[in-house]
Amino acid sequence: MVRFFKHVFSGIFVALFFLLVFPLHLCAGETGETGEYIAIRKEGSGNIVLVLDKLHADGKKESRFGQGLDTVMHDGLDFAGIFSMLPPPLNIMDNSDKKSVVINFGALTSVGAEVYAGGTVTIKSGMINLDMSVYETAGSRLLLRKTYTGKEDELRSIGHAFCADLVALLTGKSSVFGSKIVFVSNNTGYKEIYQCDFDGYGVEQLTNSRSITMNPSLSPDGRHLAYIDFSSGRSVLRIQNLGERKTASVGNSGVSIDPAWRSGSEVAATLSFDGNQQIYLVKTDGTLSRRLTNSRSIDISPAFSPDGSKMAFVSSRNGLPQIFIQDIQSGQVKRLTFSGRYNTQPSWSPAGDKIAYTTWEKNGEINIFTVSADGSGLMQLTRRCGENICPSWSPDGQMIVFSSNRSGKQKLYTMDSKGDKQRALLQVDGQQTQPSWSLR
Repeated sequence: MVRFFKHVFSGIFVALFFLLVFPLHLCAGETGETGEYIAIRKEGSGNIVLVLDKLHADGKKESRFGQGLDTVMHDGLDFAGIFSMLPPPLNIMDNSDKKSVVINFGALTSVGAEVYAGGTVTIKSGMINLDMSVYETAGSRLLLRKTYTGKEDELRSIGHAFCADLVALLTGKSSVFGSKIVFVSNNTGYKEIYQCDFDGYGVEQLTNSRSITMNPSLSPDGRHLAYIDFSSGRSVLRIQNLGERKTASVGNSGVSIDPAWRSGSEVAATLSFDGNQQIYLVKTDGTLSRRLTNSRSIDISPAFSPDGSKMAFVSSRNGLPQIFIQDIQSGQVKRLTFSGRYNTQPSWSPAGDKIAYTTWEKNGEINIFTVSADGSGLMQLTRRCGENICPSWSPDGQMIVFSSNRSGKQKLYTMDSKGDKQRALLQVDGQQTQPSWSLR
């Protein structure tokens, strides 16, 4: 049991949590032809079959940037997990009309492509211009025509801006592009908080406590980071304004753990200044807003529905730790999980329909499951691959980032919402755990 909680709470000395271990534990040019969601296929019927053509570029410099943008867009759309990418057919361009070159939609439909995207790269006044066009192949219908502009060192931003528009156009949903993942790593010898892009690029250290920091959580608007800091010798909830680099602290005595944002202005956390570990709402300036739970048991690990009206949390009120859901307005609580030896770390999907969580199973495995918000549809996502903990949803609800020791050390991995396509996120020295995916 101690071994389990050692990993769940990232090696924090067990004495602090002994109470948990008993029975509980860029800029764009012209807008597209349409701003509405284009229903290429019925939702849930499979990936969208896309041909992403190589960019046309005149000149050596333009070709070099075009190749870079080709890679950025292809890798980004492949990572998004909603496309089946096909190479362009050899006869994709119809040269029969000498006055103009047109897209051969017959060739595209013959290979099963549903959507075609292609464009050109030019350089004007030192700025890169990416002109993209997107067509539905079946009806040769133009869906999007737009120009993306940026500096030479902004290829990822330029390419991902197009990717974000394409996903929004075809699915009507937000995408992972532009989102961040915060996590804990000990690669400096201390446990510090870092962030990276959605695909593992651009790793940046956010804290320099030279101690232990843990439980990072980004606000929905991405402006604030909440985390727990042990540099003072005890656990302190800190809320950092990432833009201004100003940090507020919750000065109450006792234990502070598990911050989770309800909105851009309020974060919930488990505090024990009154002698019992209960969940409170805290403002971004560090002042208490209100108490959310009031029980004789230990209540930890809050996670909120997208509209903030409900909170999932972990409690020992029925013996072993299970996940409960509380209506914020009425205070009514109902139990969500009934299987699994210990259920912890709930994470609410952006659509509000599912909750991912960590389970210590009877056979000793630690795995990630999802369950519908009404308690139905239990699904196991990981199995027989070490200890899998700390799930967090991507902003589009298509993926989950989590930590696993399947390679020997705790590292970050991603998988789709059904548990498929599990892959390592980034290569960083040391161990990485407690990922939290931003919603922007």
